[in-house]
Amino acid sequence: MEWIFQTAEELLAALRAGEVTSRELTDDAIARIERDDKAINAICLPDFDRARAAARNADAARACGEDRPLLGIPVTVKESYNMAGLPTTWGMPQFRDFVPAEDALQVSRLKAAGAVILGKTNVPLGLQDIQSFNEIYGTTNNPWDHDRTSGGSSGGSAAALASGFGALSIGSDLAGSLRTPAHFCGIYSHKPTLGLAATRGMVAPPGPAWPVDIDLAVVGPMARSARDLMLLLDVMAGPDPLTHGKAYDVTLPPARHERLGDFRVLVIDEHPLIPTGSAVRAGVNRVADALADGGARVERRTPLLPDLTEAAMIYMQLLFSGSVARFPVDAYEELRMRAAALSADDQSLDAVRLRAMVFSHRDWIETNNRREIHRHGWRQLFAEFDAVVCPITPTPAFPHDHNPNPLERRLDIDGAAYPYFDQLAWAGLPTMPGLPATAIPTGLSPEGLPVGVQLIGPMFEDRTPLRLAELLEQKLGGFQPPR
Repeated sequence: MEWIFQTAEELLAALRAGEVTSRELTDDAIARIERDDKAINAICLPDFDRARAAARNADAARACGEDRPLLGIPVTVKESYNMAGLPTTWGMPQFRDFVPAEDALQVSRLKAAGAVILGKTNVPLGLQDIQSFNEIYGTTNNPWDHDRTSGGSSGGSAAALASGFGALSIGSDLAGSLRTPAHFCGIYSHKPTLGLAATRGMVAPPGPAWPVDIDLAVVGPMARSARDLMLLLDVMAGPDPLTHGKAYDVTLPPARHERLGDFRVLVIDEHPLIPTGSAVRAGVNRVADALADGGARVERRTPLLPDLTEAAMIYMQLLFSGSVARFPVDAYEELRMRAAALSADDQSLDAVRLRAMVFSHRDWIETNNRREIHRHGWRQLFAEFDAVVCPITPTPAFPHDHNPNPLERRLDIDGAAYPYFDQLAWAGLPTMPGLPATAIPTGLSPEGLPVGVQLIGPMFEDRTPLRLAELLEQKLGGFQPPR
């Protein structure tokens, strides 16, 4: 039987039934990586010897009656996670030889669950791009079209899953880094509620692996099915045992509904600050039609939706004010002069981002207070709706663009050019208030590229968008291997 594109859930059933061994699954995955990854470049740090040893141990454990959540399942890990014995560089050349002594907490949880780690996946420089390329490991290509990006910053993980290089992966998300690569590569991912999954050891080198919570940032699962996302989230969720874990554990509430017809869903496909490309709009409409066909209550507008323009500006301010913390003094002073030269009338997102880079602490506190107003607005919305469906980015995967100055890059949306980072407006919609969001594939564009949407759910009710994703997978057909 061909195992490469089976879900983790299907592989676990086969392992339990004795139809296959972990060693066979691991050897199949390694053989596929060695055959196909020269063209994709998703696996930047293979760890095949240790993977084969882990697979042998998994088979021995199963033979003794053990049955852990991921026992014997081949997986990959984003390069940005510390993993003892392998470099952690975040794509930064000056840290190409930095090798941490300990595993990140989520890597430890994978191993404790019995997963077999095949290696680490590629990322952009400093994780700060919507593409995955760097001087150390090169460029990761989209498995559907090698001239296009796989996304970033978890682009290597998304490309690996779409290519059959393991059944699961773990990534991270600050600016759509789980959801955008999933959308570009045709897979599933889940951005958990802020704080649900501990992030210790997902740290830029050579920083110490302390239990520090970074604003907006989460770690989360990537897979080829919605049910696999829940399987992996159950392994990842929970507080850090060094901090909050001393006092409590996590029990997520069940999904609000089990039947598609019971869901109340708000569908939005227009943003006041950036147009939605026709291919993405068609994907949103496919989901809306599937919901309606399944009997769900579907609405296109509501006065309860927080203001999208203000939401995008608050998100950009929070995101970019934190991005310059380690800038050299001279570079920071140059930003201050550029921001001071802006016209007071310039309220473009480029201007919002530049001003945010030189925020005072008082500015940040004021912006954070406005975030809390938006959070309360979302609580009111989710009293009337169970989920929100919207784009992840305005377009399918775009061609590689390695202009060293991202501010000079432009995104083509149906023939018109827009500032490159403006596409983050949709990704930031759930990120700013810390809401869970599940990325699902909806089919292909007329050019044959994957198109996805995100399902935004209520805070700490991650099982609700995940269950909706599972029901929509049954209606829409789910993951397709690249053609």
